[in-house]
Amino acid sequence: MTSDRRCFGPGLLALVALCTLSPAVSAADMDAAVRDTSIAAIEQALAEHRYRVADLAAYYIARIGALNQNGPALRALLEINPDWQSLARGLDNELGDGDPTTRGMLFGVPVVLKDNIDTADRMRTTAGSLALLDSSPSRDAFIVRRLRAAGALILGKANMSEWAGMRDFNQTAGWTGRGGQTRNPYDPARSPGGSSSGSAVAVAADMSAVAIGTDTAGSIIGPASLNGLVGIRPTVGLVSRSGIIPIAESQDTAGPMTRTVADAATLLTILAGYDPDDPATARLKDRPPPDYRLALKTDSLKGARIGVLRDYVHPGVDEVFERALATLRAQGAVLVDPIAFPSAGKYEDDDETVEEYEFKEDIRRYLATRRGPGPRDLAGLIAFDTEHAADEMPYFGQDVFTASEQRGPLTDQAYRDAHQRVRRLTGPEGIDAALEKDHLDALIVSSAGPAPLIDYIAGGRPRGRRDSGVGFTRPPAAAGYPIVSVPMGSVHGLPVGLSWVGTAWSEFQLIGFAYAFEQAAHARRPPGQGVVQ
Repeated sequence: MTSDRRCFGPGLLALVALCTLSPAVSAADMDAAVRDTSIAAIEQALAEHRYRVADLAAYYIARIGALNQNGPALRALLEINPDWQSLARGLDNELGDGDPTTRGMLFGVPVVLKDNIDTADRMRTTAGSLALLDSSPSRDAFIVRRLRAAGALILGKANMSEWAGMRDFNQTAGWTGRGGQTRNPYDPARSPGGSSSGSAVAVAADMSAVAIGTDTAGSIIGPASLNGLVGIRPTVGLVSRSGIIPIAESQDTAGPMTRTVADAATLLTILAGYDPDDPATARLKDRPPPDYRLALKTDSLKGARIGVLRDYVHPGVDEVFERALATLRAQGAVLVDPIAFPSAGKYEDDDETVEEYEFKEDIRRYLATRRGPGPRDLAGLIAFDTEHAADEMPYFGQDVFTASEQRGPLTDQAYRDAHQRVRRLTGPEGIDAALEKDHLDALIVSSAGPAPLIDYIAGGRPRGRRDSGVGFTRPPAAAGYPIVSVPMGSVHGLPVGLSWVGTAWSEFQLIGFAYAFEQAAHARRPPGQGVVQ
């Protein structure tokens, strides 16, 4: 087969970007103004006309040219929006001498999308797989329409773990047949985490202002932690999944990946909302979600009762975790330490059963919406990978695909029983029971350990498990509950995060807690200059 995997020439992009800067703005000026910036800072700079949207986009395009396939070859981006210049000029023309705040909460802000989020433009949406190169989505995903309406500039598509980690039990995080291996900007020999690998690296390495990831069981939280970012996995039903390549309908969601809690709150406010094409969002029709920016208060932790899930703290982060607990106490939180998770060891097999059943049906329905040739069901994807094994399976196979294909319809009693048990054990008899027992407002645990070395033999995870060891991402995911991860420090120069877990629809409270901790701890450190200068 033939395919253009690179999708863009990084040297050419860097040249185009530098030539696009307005005469009044130098590359050095842009670097000083934009490096590690925030949505609020972009808004202010545009309002004061210190640079244009086109200058901002060109800055990120130059960074991509220097870092994505050149330099440390982070491979975070699969492709750049070929219309980025015209879109940026259009936003500049719309702004004129006006105020960007009147034109949308994300006016002019470059956003990178994970490559499983549909865009009906000249970019592809492939979940990192060569199997979808020849077909295309019929329309933008619901969340993409909301981003565009808020004034965002969709800058490009991010690399990921192929099929969001659903192809093989021993899959390597951050690798796709289409884009190769995404690398961690703190140490390119180490894993970026999965499956929202490229989304995380793009923001951490300053190749985008913010990014959108998706999460089925840790795919936002893990990469956010390993790349020193804030990540939010929302309650299932808060953010529409229509137009997103699925894994499991009962667990899938999309969410923000940003440098700060404030940016994540802004993005979530835009993403959340009722979509008639996603029944899970039905409750939002009459009860719209709040403006999550209102949760950003530094005294949110005062008097909050927080349960410490010590049994799930990752190896190697103990010292950093203890410092985080001390910060929480200093901010007035009441820690109940430790607490037990009542359903530990009772739900895991059912969880994987549910994913395998749902993926087979969900991917069939999704593929039917695409235009053009290509596989139309899971059996077709398996056949494609087998035929193109040299490109698609040089390091790992498709055991999860095969296991899912062997599952029956969603009417099977085995599926119905597993789904009911896993929801009950992780939700009412799991997280809710733990919160209620000690009258807790939230649970905390480390988000992930330090980034492991990229390993094409072991795949970076225990064989036979689709998570990364002892973390606590799967119970909230299986329950459909939210998690917020925020940087809590570093171990040997590698970032690690602190996760906040609550019951369904508790994002506002969790964001408040995460913000208060962030503002007190100041724990995030950008990647070292030697890697991503």
